[in-house]
Amino acid sequence: MKNNKSIIESFLEELMKSNIRYGGVAVNLLGLPVFNKKYSKTSFANAISRMKKNKFIENDGEFLKITPKGKEYIKKKQDSLQVFSNTFKKDTPKNLIVMFDIPEGKKGEREWFRFHLKKFNYVMIQRSVWVGPSPLPKNFMNYVESIKLKDCIKTFKLAKAYKIEK
Repeated sequence: MKNNKSIIESFLEELMKSNIRYGGVAVNLLGLPVFNKKYSKTSFANAISRMKKNKFIENDGEFLKITPKGKEYIKKKQDSLQVFSNTFKKDTPKNLIVMFDIPEGKKGEREWFRFHLKKFNYVMIQRSVWVGPSPLPKNFMNYVESIKLKDCIKTFKLAKAYKIEK
């Protein structure tokens, strides 16, 4: 019997190790989230406590389950910020400076904006000053306006391409 347990344990361990992506999240073959970063037990306990306090999760007997409020929160987060594809080639001249001052209360939007600047092959000069190819995609800028960030962003066309020193 001990031999069977060992095989079962080994099999389950392998299932738990396997990494695939689903909905942008790393999951194992059982569909459970896999965290690339190792978190301490204290970090997990604190996160669980905060999610319970915010009523995003609740105890359901032995298990935790997501509440309707938690589902609504996730849906809002998923729907709130679109993802745009890169239309620029790596060697496209960097002739647009983008400067932004996105308020602290919109931290998620600020990180989303930086993510897309990187995706569009922009290079950070300072934390809120980037240089890259122009123009930024029209659908991207329309979306930036729809999420009320347009007034936080300024762009300046350069007379000649910015040279990146390596």
